Amino acid sequence: MQQYDAIVVGAGPTGLACGIELKQRGVNTLLIEKGCVVNSLYNYPTHMVFFTTPELLEIGGLPMTSLNEKPGRTEALKYYRRVAEYYQLNIHQYERVLSISGRDGDFHVATSKAEYRARKIVLATGYYDLPNKLDVPGEDLDKVIHYYKEPHPYYNHDVLVVGAKNSAAIAALELYWTGARVTLIHRGKSISDRVKYWIKPNIENRIKNGEIQSYFNSRLVEILPESVVIQTPDDRITLKNDFVFAMTGYRPDLEFLASMGIRLEPESQKPRTNADTLESDRPGIFLAGVIVAGMHTNEIFIENGRFHGKKIAEAIAESLSPAALLSS
Repeated sequence: MQQYDAIVVGAGPTGLACGIELKQRGVNTLLIEKGCVVNSLYNYPTHMVFFTTPELLEIGGLPMTSLNEKPGRTEALKYYRRVAEYYQLNIHQYERVLSISGRDGDFHVATSKAEYRARKIVLATGYYDLPNKLDVPGEDLDKVIHYYKEPHPYYNHDVLVVGAKNSAAIAALELYWTGARVTLIHRGKSISDRVKYWIKPNIENRIKNGEIQSYFNSRLVEILPESVVIQTPDDRITLKNDFVFAMTGYRPDLEFLASMGIRLEPESQKPRTNADTLESDRPGIFLAGVIVAGMHTNEIFIENGRFHGKKIAEAIAESLSPAALLSS
């Protein structure tokens, strides 16, 4: 059983930042990722453009360059691969952590491929890998998609987009531009005010002109192989349908956190952490990135989560005396 000073669960931008900071302090660290490096970014729409500028996505002091003012998904994937290679981070990809047991100073980590021991644990698991379910009959059909990638496969098809925030608006517009017959449904009364300022008028105009059919104050009742059933304020209707894009957001893996004794506070809906070190209620387990915000996933992004690594690394390095650190 291999032993490490620290194991970081998750190799997204925040996990990579933690790995870099730990390595720079002589902490022998393994990163374990259930998918590929920056798996969440990989699952973003193919042609997605970040809302922020390159310098706010940088980690490890390495500059990020972009052809335009704001970088795209492909540029970000290339950048984070380069960061991982530059720092020679020890990353195990496509290896899922199944359980973490033990105590501070002697944790046992079981994965889908091996078992490890670690003195400290850093959880940087994000939230993008668990979509919020619709909880309607037929959601398990292959035609239901929680991750929109690109519009081409849906040309000349009847598609339903569920939601009214950024991801839903972008998907609806791109699908429409590519020749799909698009219907948008949302429980609320209108497109969300949080939709990016250059997208909101575009989607609203497509709806106003009848180019994208919309049903607000409505909900999806059932998904059938060739149709969907929608409850509108006036009536229950059935629409011809080939694909459903459930753009309903994502959530942290609360079950995984609970298995380690980490739960959300009832009032704040956030896990309790030390503000200075980001150590959780369970000694020796640190939280990084968006999971620090619990269910408030709109509070932490790459821009601010990337700084968690320094706090955590300083706390871990300080708790492990130089003589006790494993040789890296």
